[in-house]
Amino acid sequence: MNNFLLSTLIFLPLAGSVMVLLLPSTYRDSFRWISLIVSVINLLNIFTLYNNFDRQLSDYQFVEQHEWIRMSLGNLGVLSIDYFLGVDGINMPMVLLSGIVLLIGSIASFTIEYRQKAYHSLYLLLSGSVIGCFAALDFFLFFLFFEFMLLPMYFLIGIWGGERREYAAIKFFIYTLVGSIFILIVMIGLSMSVQDSFFSQEMGGTVHTFDFRQLTDFKNYIPHSLLHPIEKQMIFGVSARYFAFVLLIVGFGIKLPSVPFHTWLPDAHVEAPTPVSVVLAGILLKVGAYGFIRIAYGFFPDIAYQFTYIVAGAGVISIIYGAYNALAQEDLKKMIAYSSISHMGFVLLGLASMTVEGVNGAIYQMFGHGLVSAMLFLVAGVIYDRTHNRLIENFRGLSSVMPYFTLAVTVAFFGALGLPTLPGFMGEFFTIMGGFQSEILPDWVSMLAMLGIVLSAGYFLWTLQKMFFGTFWANRNQEENMKDLDFREIVMLYSLAALSIIFGIFPSLIFDISGESVKAFLNGF
Repeated sequence: MNNFLLSTLIFLPLAGSVMVLLLPSTYRDSFRWISLIVSVINLLNIFTLYNNFDRQLSDYQFVEQHEWIRMSLGNLGVLSIDYFLGVDGINMPMVLLSGIVLLIGSIASFTIEYRQKAYHSLYLLLSGSVIGCFAALDFFLFFLFFEFMLLPMYFLIGIWGGERREYAAIKFFIYTLVGSIFILIVMIGLSMSVQDSFFSQEMGGTVHTFDFRQLTDFKNYIPHSLLHPIEKQMIFGVSARYFAFVLLIVGFGIKLPSVPFHTWLPDAHVEAPTPVSVVLAGILLKVGAYGFIRIAYGFFPDIAYQFTYIVAGAGVISIIYGAYNALAQEDLKKMIAYSSISHMGFVLLGLASMTVEGVNGAIYQMFGHGLVSAMLFLVAGVIYDRTHNRLIENFRGLSSVMPYFTLAVTVAFFGALGLPTLPGFMGEFFTIMGGFQSEILPDWVSMLAMLGIVLSAGYFLWTLQKMFFGTFWANRNQEENMKDLDFREIVMLYSLAALSIIFGIFPSLIFDISGESVKAFLNGF
């Protein structure tokens, strides 16, 4: 069974999506339960992966590889595309995060009443695509899942979003599509310049491949290709490898999102329904960060070394710019959206440090931010569901009427601002430590990044004090609607709170997974 667990994680949601579509509309109450059951089964399978993962190995585990496409290119050889899945210490935490957040999102989706069949079918399609994106070890397969995520997310925002949902959905689609085109250009160029060393020898000719293992091994780059290999090609007087790395950091920087490619995110978050915001912040942003690590840095370590200041600068600018924008927001959901931009900047800083501490911290920051950001958007959803209002200034003293909700909000806010024993602290601590330990980055870069921690404490504590303490009051005569959490909301928020505390106190639950793979990854530098 372990040999097919990764395929099960991908195809079970896809089968659930088809099942929802085939069921008559009269079974509308069953759609949400199908989504929930699939998410529960997937999470249990992911726990099986996690428990059986060998912490001492740096290589891929639970590998599934099957021949998929073989195409003759004439004198150029053969193009090879495989159905190739596997996990190591870099993507295993992301698969675990996906299972947790997708289950929370399916529970949050119980509030969706409009066009339930379409919604849950798209949600399950998104679930399978996300896990496939993290598990794929063939560039073509990765890109296929990467594109599949775009379609359901576009409709989930555009149909079930707020008043400006069409604008937000189109903006999200255009930004992500542009990034995808950049990644596609690099994928095509690499596949023509890299050979599968084993099959090329076996077949007596050149076999062009999308295999991640071959793409990260410089020995497999074709020295004299009819297509002018990427390591020899010049574009506008610049090495093609430089050009390809720039395209990748822009493509994945849009998905991350990094300043200045971030403007789609606040609009998408504000207009998206709560479950979609949870998945968007909790998982989809991490796809961009994962692409930075696995593809941009993994395929071009020599160029990444030379772009250290640019990547670190983008991270620090995102940290400070996102924090200052969060300070200025009056809309709770928009404030949380800008805080996500700020906190994801630490991932770039940790990666740019090229140290064991920094890269491990970046992976942990991705995981921890996924848990905390899911909580934060659920918090905004609780307020909006009751009042259809998210303005911070319209609420006072909520702790006196919503004590259970206040406790969950406190854990989420302190987890995001970096309180020790919560995930935000460990991720930011190790990324900044990596910056100080780096032989490339000057110390002042990490010192600037620490300003973001101070600013995040400012906007989270200010919001907590303004909305939850003092004399109870809610604008527009909404006092009677401010009821405490129901059972479903308690399950979602307190589960995430418990996981945040567990992983915050025991960060080795992630570091033990990522450690060996990060060391192997950094050997390329």
